[in-house]
Amino acid sequence: MKRQNQSFVVEFILLGFSNSPELQEQLFGVFLIIYLVTLIGNAIIIVIISLEQSLHVPMYLFLLNLSLVDVSISAVIMPEVLVVLSTEKMSISFVSCFAQMYFVLFFGGTECFLLGAMAYDRFAAICHPLSYPMIMNKGIFMRLVILSWALGFMLGTVQTSWVSSFPFCGPHEINHISCETPAVLDLVCADTFLYEIYAFTGTILIILVPFLLILLSYVRILFAILKMPSTTGRQKAFSTCASHLTSVTLFYGTASMTYLQPKSGYSPETKKLTSLSYSLLTPLLNPLIYSLRNSEMKRALMKLWQRKVDLHTF
Repeated sequence: MKRQNQSFVVEFILLGFSNSPELQEQLFGVFLIIYLVTLIGNAIIIVIISLEQSLHVPMYLFLLNLSLVDVSISAVIMPEVLVVLSTEKMSISFVSCFAQMYFVLFFGGTECFLLGAMAYDRFAAICHPLSYPMIMNKGIFMRLVILSWALGFMLGTVQTSWVSSFPFCGPHEINHISCETPAVLDLVCADTFLYEIYAFTGTILIILVPFLLILLSYVRILFAILKMPSTTGRQKAFSTCASHLTSVTLFYGTASMTYLQPKSGYSPETKKLTSLSYSLLTPLLNPLIYSLRNSEMKRALMKLWQRKVDLHTF
């Protein structure tokens, strides 16, 4: 195969679901509705937590950051997906493609670490309630949030810089709906063995290690909850933990299927749907998971709504 230096690559072609043109319109409608609901749901959570002083505690401030990440990763991927679906295939410049890859890795990595920090917060609150204010004080909370964003930034910078330095072979058609790393890597006409070792090792460290630590934390939390004398206390603890654990399972499960699956493990169409899971389902369901199951969020929403009604009344 003739090699072509990456500096000559001006654009890529995103094929999307062009192999199934009969599904284009239906998928466009479904994804558009999901995207709008995702933006509205996460925006409501961000506004409620920002305006309601009683929610300015680590648990909800972590949730605010999670909603910011979910809105961001959806905004990076979904508009491009909608354009691809409306045109069947679409060109994207080299720079735009790798910018998208960078932000997907940045926000995806940040979400991994935020979910881990949220598990630590729940562990400290339930297993060490008396010393919780010291364990999760403002300084430690800020360090955990900054570290999560910083690690996501490092992940996106290192991986995107490395992949963009490879030479690419024609015809520069990405059989995907966005510029995700595994799909772009298929076009590289160079030995990617070292990168694949790094990427696999990094994925294990970033996805599986935090996930195992989260599970370990929840084992400890479960035993602590079962020892609680109050039925109401157990129900409240189970409710907050179930919300977070559901979110963890959704995100880590779909991200693992995207970045840990073997190259020939699934068909290209299956890979597209799998990769959309964590950019579509997780940001969509997180607001529903945390708001519908959380009485404090619902009370805060009602208070803000009542204030708005009172202002209009006067």
